[in-house]
Parts: sequence; C-alpha cells; structure tokens
Amino acid sequence: MNALQSVQPLVLVDVALRGALIALLLLLATVMRRDRPSLAAARVGVAMALGLCVQVISATPLFEDLVPRLWQAPWVAVSVGNAVLFWVFVHALFDDGFALRPVHAAAWLAAATLSWLNCAALANSASALALVTMGLQRAIPAVFAVLAAVAAARHWRADLVEERRRLRIFVAVTGIAYSLAFLGARLASPRGQLMGLTALLDVACLLAIVLVLVSRLLRLGSSSLFPDPAQVATTQPTPPAQDLPPPDPAEERLAQALQHLMAVEHAYRAEDMSLASLAAKLNTPEYKLRRLINQRLGYRNFNAFVNGFRLDAVRAALLDPARRDLPVLTLALEAGFQSIGPFNRAFKASTGLTPTEFRKEMGAPGGETSADS
Repeated sequence: MNALQSVQPLVLVDVALRGALIALLLLLATVMRRDRPSLAAARVGVAMALGLCVQVISATPLFEDLVPRLWQAPWVAVSVGNAVLFWVFVHALFDDGFALRPVHAAAWLAAATLSWLNCAALANSASALALVTMGLQRAIPAVFAVLAAVAAARHWRADLVEERRRLRIFVAVTGIAYSLAFLGARLASPRGQLMGLTALLDVACLLAIVLVLVSRLLRLGSSSLFPDPAQVATTQPTPPAQDLPPPDPAEERLAQALQHLMAVEHAYRAEDMSLASLAAKLNTPEYKLRRLINQRLGYRNFNAFVNGFRLDAVRAALLDPARRDLPVLTLALEAGFQSIGPFNRAFKASTGLTPTEFRKEMGAPGGETSADS
C-alpha cells in the first residue's frame, strides 16, 4: 500500500504534464497554421507539433506497458520520424528561402518505415538484421539532432533578426541536449523505455522547450520569426515597422555612411564581404549595423542586403550598350558574386527573368554568351 501511495503522485504529475504539453503543442500548431499557412516553416512546424503529440502519448509508461507491440508500431514510427521533422523545421525556420524537397519526405519516410518494422516485427528478434536495424533506429535521433544544431548555427552571423538569432542558440543547445540526453536514457534502459522519474523528466524538459517557443510566437505574433510570403517570393526587404521611433542623429549618420560605402564606393564587390568587415569599415559595433539594416531597411539577412546592390549593378551593366558584348558571368563576378548558380537564382527571384532574357527584353541586344543555368 505504501509503495502504491508513493507511485500515485508521480503518475498524476506525469499525466498532468503530458496534458499541458499536448495543449501547448496544439496551440503552437494553431498559431503557425493561422499566421503563415503558406510558408514551409509553418507547414513543417504544424506537422512536427502534431507528431510530438503522438510521441507524448506513446511515450507514456502505461501506454508502452499495456498496448501490444503491433499496435504501438505506427506511434513509434511517427515518434522517430519527429527527429527528421525537427531537422527540416530548423532549416525552414532559419532559412527564408527554404523550400520543401522530395529528399525531406524521403528521409522522414525512411525513418518511420524502419521504426515501424523494428517495432512490429523485429523487436524481440536476436537476428543480425534486427541488430542492424535497431542500431540505425537508435542513431536517427542523435544524427538529426546534430544536423539540426548545425542548421541552427549556420549563417548565424548573417542573420539580422535579433529574436531569431537568440532562438538559433536556444534551438542548437536545447535541441541537441534533449535528444542526446534522453536517447542515452533509453539506451540505458533494459527495454528501451523511459520509466518513473526519467519519463517525468523527459516530458518536463520537452514542456519547457515548447513553452519557450509558444511564448515567443505569441509575444511577437510570429512576424519576427516568420517572413512575409511576398518578401520571400520576391527577395525584397520587408517594409520597416510604422511604429519605430524616429532615428537619432547618430543612426542617421550611420545610414548615410552605409549608403555611401555601398552605392558610391561599391563595397559590395569585395569577396570577403561580411557584417563584421562592413562594421569595421564604418567603425561601428556589429549590433548597431545589424539593427539598422534589419529594422530601418527591412532586410532579414545580411546576404540579401548585399546581393541587392550586386543585382542592381548587374542589371545596370546588362542595360549598358557599351557592355553588351560581355558575358553574364563576367558581369556577375565583377559585381561580387562568387559563383554563377547563386547569382542566377537570385537574379530570377528578383526579376522573374534569366539574365539573358532580361537583356533581350530590356532592349539591349547582343551579348548572347551567358551563364544562365
């Protein structure tokens, strides 16, 4: 009787935390679906939130003890597939130009199918095949947690959205720490299950992580984390907020110096152009320059800001009759682009035309030699 009384409060707390977590996940899915339904990040986020609801239920100790293995298989498949969804979500959240591709669906399907097979048919087998497939299944959360952390850290310095920069660090640290910690706990368990206090810690940690995400989305209205779809499609800056305070004289001087450096001195042509190098040229702290380009000029990414000047230079060169015989590749390299692939994609996203089509349609015939992809 004493043992039962000692366990009962733990079970009740576990159930309460899981209920709160599911409610938060559904709220997160609703906010993302409502605010940015057409963006890949929001669609993947909704799928991940619903998948985590399945994971929270299927990881309940009573569920794992009482439900037959065959019936658990679909739940386990979705739970393991969440590791892939988390990786895709991080990519989509921190890359404004992200697009879903068949490889993302294929990765999720492979992880889910492998996990379903293990749970439904190979769980109690001692065959060599079972050892290999179970090893692969256990590696999936760790591998995709590391990949997600790398995606969160990638281009961190070029990200101009301050709230998103902080979120990158949060995701990179907590995502990989949570995944690896509780993967280790499952590996240490004889049956690969989280029981008692460990299961409670699992759901409590996940609840804390989701609570941070939901609170930030609700506080910011998701606009700071998710870009406007129109700006993503056209690669144009987001219009500055109307309620910003008027700039102080120091900020005005910085804005004028930045415009002169980019438009007159053509600093964008430098191969090593970065926010740090530009801040050094302007003799200003990086955070002030980042805030100016993001909040006043409307750019979410430093590379998009620099490429705007580069694209303007190429468009002007394409319309210049004196330069009509120069190949597009030469013009792109002169403007500061390092390779033709990113240039062609940026140019078409900006104008809707390839460089050669633009040259022809704008009345500057000639220069047929191009590097359009």
